[in-house]
Amino acid sequence: MLVTDDRLIEGRDLVMLALAAERGGISSLQLRLKRASARELAHMVRALVQALSIPVLVNDRADVAIAAGAAGVHLGSEDLPVELARRIVPPGFVIGASVGSPAEAANALSADYWGIGPWRATHTKDDAGAALGPEGFGRLAALAGDKPVIAIGAVTPEDIPLVIQGGGQGVAVVSGILGAEDVEAAARRYSKRVRG
Repeated sequence: MLVTDDRLIEGRDLVMLALAAERGGISSLQLRLKRASARELAHMVRALVQALSIPVLVNDRADVAIAAGAAGVHLGSEDLPVELARRIVPPGFVIGASVGSPAEAANALSADYWGIGPWRATHTKDDAGAALGPEGFGRLAALAGDKPVIAIGAVTPEDIPLVIQGGGQGVAVVSGILGAEDVEAAARRYSKRVRG
């Protein structure tokens, strides 16, 4: 999963970056634009949904995701609770949840997937919490049962075998892809490791 970041896309065409990442093998995109208004966010969701053949999810904003035709939403621990979001979303709408502790895991039980992290300290999310590492990731992944989990937080392609070994199905990446000059090649480095 590619997760966008305002700072890393500034001055660049997000749709073109997303298309390059899709060619590189990303399987979904989470639109996280903290500085965008609801109107700007909805416009970008519609543009991405039209351009990409992979699911587009919106960070934090179930309302914008539903209104703009996204495939789902990713909710953090301070956002709308997953249980409440489930009441308003249409059938088949994907709800992901951030999990960084056992308490957050308990509140994310009805999510479709968990984004567990941070794997290590990250500079793209100020409130990410302490690094979990492989052991902490594995402990939280075990709480998910058969729910898919992905690692997020400064994950490198070299970390992917440890993520898979710890019960993960994939990774969510921000700067490892968007911070690269060649977004397609960076995405391919991740997707090749996840797919084996």
